[in-house]
Amino acid sequence: MSTGTLTIDLQAIADNWRALDAMTNCETAAVVKANGYGLEAGRVARALAKAGARKFFVAAAEEGAAVRAAIGAGPVIGVFSGHMPGDTALIRDHDLSPMLNSVDQMLRHVETLPGQTFGVQLDSGMNRLGMEPAEWAALRDVALGQMPMLIMSHLACADDPDHPMNIQQLHSFSQMTAGLDVPRSLAATGGILLGANYHFDLTRPGIGLYGGQPFDAARPVVTLDLPVVQIRAVEMGETVGYANGWTAQRPSRIATVAAGYADGLIRAMGPNASLFFGRRPCPVVGRVSMDLITVDITDLTGDPDQLTILGPHQTVDDLANAAGTIGYEILTSLGHRYTRMYVK
Repeated sequence: MSTGTLTIDLQAIADNWRALDAMTNCETAAVVKANGYGLEAGRVARALAKAGARKFFVAAAEEGAAVRAAIGAGPVIGVFSGHMPGDTALIRDHDLSPMLNSVDQMLRHVETLPGQTFGVQLDSGMNRLGMEPAEWAALRDVALGQMPMLIMSHLACADDPDHPMNIQQLHSFSQMTAGLDVPRSLAATGGILLGANYHFDLTRPGIGLYGGQPFDAARPVVTLDLPVVQIRAVEMGETVGYANGWTAQRPSRIATVAAGYADGLIRAMGPNASLFFGRRPCPVVGRVSMDLITVDITDLTGDPDQLTILGPHQTVDDLANAAGTIGYEILTSLGHRYTRMYVK
């Protein structure tokens, strides 16, 4: 096989959802945007629905249509971007619930799809999506008259439990929604871990489902094994890769594996990342190129057929740290050339 094998453990995703659900006394939804964080939203959503999830969230109406096709009628599918121009047919035909972010979106929704379920997104301080307090105050009675199914907001700094922004947003959201008889939602994965004050009526875990931080107790979800294309001997003083990026300090054996930045393995990780043969780390040497990565296997006793870049000894967050990024980017960047294997 000339491409890597990406193994996705759907049971681990379901177990992570159950574990996060057990931390709260409210309903737990599931965020499956960005094609299920790069792992195929339809398969992920079906596994989560089987585990008990009845509400799902996506970023755009087109994603919602794909999830509806996968899970069928019944579960709620919320759309974070709201009701955008051109979304009306998708929302109607696939029974989606847009989270309305502005007066314009509210008017568009009420005028084109009267009676269609919707939620409201409030800006509690992140300044990204949602109605600001003054806008909400002006629209509140109109919105409540249309009976929203949810009022939500999103935390900016939940992965840092001590950040003062968390309390600030909690107070802002609580003030904007005080006294309302409408389900409320503020917490994604990080918010769940902040405690019960942030849970309200519905939580919306995302990255924690897929094995990422800040959910330390998450089961690993992905394994990525890369085939070795060639192994060569390199003498002391010889160089490897573009721009003579690495110089051998001893006689070495270098394995070239079939993957690169075209497959979502970020070029910046090169100097800090390893691949693994069992438990044995083998450092990346030279630059990560488009289709190939070179790895120092001098200390191995044999010639491996494949090396593992994501697995029990190197998580998506470990690899993200090596590249100076976050686990979300690693997951959502994993390329389409991999052979994908799903474990149920």
